[in-house]
Amino acid sequence: MDVEIIELGPDRLPTVVDLCRRALDLPEDAAEATAVVDTLAVRAAADRPVVLVGAVRGTELVGVLIGSVAQRDPGRGHVDLLAVAPADRRRGIGRALLAAAERRLAGLGAVELLLAGNPPYYAWPGIDVRYTPAVCAALRLGFRQDRTAWNMTADLTAGSAALRPTEAAERRLADQGVTVRRAGPADLPALTAFARSTFGGSWDGELAGSVGRPDAGAHLAERDGELLGFAAYGSSRPSWFGPMGTAPAAEGSGIGGVLLRRCLRDQAAAGHGSAQIGWVGPVPFYAGSAGARIERVFWLYRKPIDAAPA
Repeated sequence: MDVEIIELGPDRLPTVVDLCRRALDLPEDAAEATAVVDTLAVRAAADRPVVLVGAVRGTELVGVLIGSVAQRDPGRGHVDLLAVAPADRRRGIGRALLAAAERRLAGLGAVELLLAGNPPYYAWPGIDVRYTPAVCAALRLGFRQDRTAWNMTADLTAGSAALRPTEAAERRLADQGVTVRRAGPADLPALTAFARSTFGGSWDGELAGSVGRPDAGAHLAERDGELLGFAAYGSSRPSWFGPMGTAPAAEGSGIGGVLLRRCLRDQAAAGHGSAQIGWVGPVPFYAGSAGARIERVFWLYRKPIDAAPA
């Protein structure tokens, strides 16, 4: 192999973005390369250890891997992005990048390596099944598939179900004392506390990445100052919707559908022709409320980190 594996500094991030634009095979991923790299290599580094390694031939970057340690379980290391220039594939570069990342993550305390999204900063739940070389490499390197995740796609073109008006539903909610509005930075402490106490997980961090950021936002529902639900978008990528949640006592009230379509309207206004509803749970809700369909499917992999990886 005629390349060298090195650690990359922040000064190389523009080159990383350029490589991802060429190396991410799916157009929707390549189009958001700037946001993906910013989320995984810059924003994530403020909250968790991040590993950034590259394969270089002379001064040319031909491969890159971004990895990280899970916030809530430092024994888990994640491969968040792996990209190799098309002309340099099947030459062992991906394997060498994975080995280098595995060593560095092991040095940070990780005992397991996951090919899976590391919320709240992730670009994919796992490996999109259409990235066939990545699936083959995972199996060849001893990773075990343990979960499947999927996204749903909401069409945001004029007249689509996702952009149905919400005014009538909002008037009905108002008659019940429920206010629906856009969330602002002043709402963030209450929103994150509500997400933590009601749903757990990492939604509080994803909300922090949505409220008040460019190309992102959130809407909320409340009654007499009590939060009843929220919906957000743009935390990980501008075209991605989520998370959203409704208080158990308010389920079935129509709040969720209103909040969802308010966010989707924002994304349509920003120029997105479709939105990805990421890491979906309630498929029937999104199908009914926004006409969304299951489209992207991801396989998630894991394996123990070798005591002395090659």
